[in-house]
Amino acid sequence: MCAALIGGMDRLKQNYITSAKQKGFKLKVFTGKENKVSAMLGKADHVIIFTNQISHAAKIDIVKYTKAKNIPLHMYHSCGVSTLKNCLEKL
Repeated sequence: MCAALIGGMDRLKQNYITSAKQKGFKLKVFTGKENKVSAMLGKADHVIIFTNQISHAAKIDIVKYTKAKNIPLHMYHSCGVSTLKNCLEKL
């Protein structure tokens, strides 16, 4: 299963990927500095947004994209590795 994470911290990017792999997920990580993230999502089964690390405009763009493509969206304010692990366990 493939998930996309938007937001988070650059220094934790590898930790996010490792944690997801341990849970059986392939994770695409976009730290929020990329332009037009929705164009780069590809075929993600789930999208996770860490809302405290991205702009409001980027969040709106992702929400519109996931609704149009009927992709489940999960939003969390915290951006820690434990938050990602808890989210993936629920999926």
